[in-house]
Amino acid sequence: MLTRTKTKFRPLLLSAALGSALFATAASAEGLTEQQQFARDIYKELVEINTVTATGDTQKAAEAMAARLRAAGFPDSDVHVFSPAPRKGNLVARLRGSGARKPILLVAHIDVVPANREDWSVDPFKLTEQDGYFYGRGSGDDKYMAAAHITNLIRYKKEGYKPDRDIIVALETDEEILDSNALGIQWLIKNHRDLIDAEFALNEGGGVGLKDGKAIRNTVQTSEKVSIGYLLSVKNRGGHSSLPRKDNAIYRLAEGLVRLSNYHFPVNLNETTRVYFTRMAEIESKPNADDIRAILAAQPDPAAAARLSENTGYNAQLRTTCVATMLEGGHAINALPQLATAKVNCRILPGEPVDGVRATLERVLADKEIEIAPTGKAVLSDPSPLNEEIIGSIEKLSKEFWPTATIIPVMSTGATDGSYLRNAGIPTYGHSGLAGDVDDNRAHGKDERVLVKSFYEGEEYLYRLVKMLAGGK
Repeated sequence: MLTRTKTKFRPLLLSAALGSALFATAASAEGLTEQQQFARDIYKELVEINTVTATGDTQKAAEAMAARLRAAGFPDSDVHVFSPAPRKGNLVARLRGSGARKPILLVAHIDVVPANREDWSVDPFKLTEQDGYFYGRGSGDDKYMAAAHITNLIRYKKEGYKPDRDIIVALETDEEILDSNALGIQWLIKNHRDLIDAEFALNEGGGVGLKDGKAIRNTVQTSEKVSIGYLLSVKNRGGHSSLPRKDNAIYRLAEGLVRLSNYHFPVNLNETTRVYFTRMAEIESKPNADDIRAILAAQPDPAAAARLSENTGYNAQLRTTCVATMLEGGHAINALPQLATAKVNCRILPGEPVDGVRATLERVLADKEIEIAPTGKAVLSDPSPLNEEIIGSIEKLSKEFWPTATIIPVMSTGATDGSYLRNAGIPTYGHSGLAGDVDDNRAHGKDERVLVKSFYEGEEYLYRLVKMLAGGK
């Protein structure tokens, strides 16, 4: 059942009033400005609310952020917490502008993947600052952006900023489950499209890449691969293991999977990946830079493509991929298998037909005894256009923050909820301003962390970027 909650905030206001005299002193003692301390406090509050998608409480997180907005003077009519199910929460908040232009939508998800305390060196649900990093589940994916958006929306309000367009913040649940029944952005589009309608959206999906501490790229995600799973199965009459036959279900399936492992989908560059490789050639070292230029030629060099494909990151940008991820077979040690199954996950390039990929699987597996069935429905999504205003603003501001970084449009090989927004007619750009080592991505993994310096730098970058895009004064 849908409930809309209104959080009481008088105690928060009282607490803020009593503590205001000490606030600047505490911030100064830690070497932080008052604004940075405020951003850290919001970040800490979000990280320390357990919002694991299946077992946590995103409603609590949404209500906590709504309380902060109301305490800053946002009226109830501009702050909405929706709870489509118990412990599920979405927040939609709006800073009113002049209305001269259509709104901007700032999106971040507040649910996170599980984290086991015994696997981590610190408590994953406490914000821990050590060795120049903030540790915590969701510290990068995606509570940094959620904290930055709330912090900056309040900052705009305090400054009396009047943009040329409304600035909308949507903090959503259920992004991590990638399910058609998810209760986050899909639910908001279906039930409250009027509250999030915008000219374009900024979302996760692109960040600043550091190499040996130097910023080498600042990426803007404009498209995503399409994810779909297939169940492969081989059935057999089975029998006693003492009387083996050649038509073994496990062998047949395994032989098909080996054929799949040796197959590479053809190289297929789109607008985003062509620009991506063009700009990567400018910052890559030899021989990779030469190979990249060779695949961009009018007649791409197959040998260069093969060499680049050894790099898993480049390979995923070059082509559709299908990989076996789960395997199961047989029912007893002394019985011939009656059933063998494997799950294959495909990441399909935007614009390539899903049916064509299935047909390719059938051809490559080359065995009519291997049945192929989709395990879900693919969410097709056209790339967002390379908007000159957005890309131009990013290029201009990025030079101030990271002068050595090249602006690179990217296609995500993973998936975000940006695909649902694009399908709803809202062009979406993944761009966080968060800098991290290109060889140390811990999202979804043990000891997830972000650089402390990058947190404050990114928050300030987003504050200024949104102002550039929103206009006004």
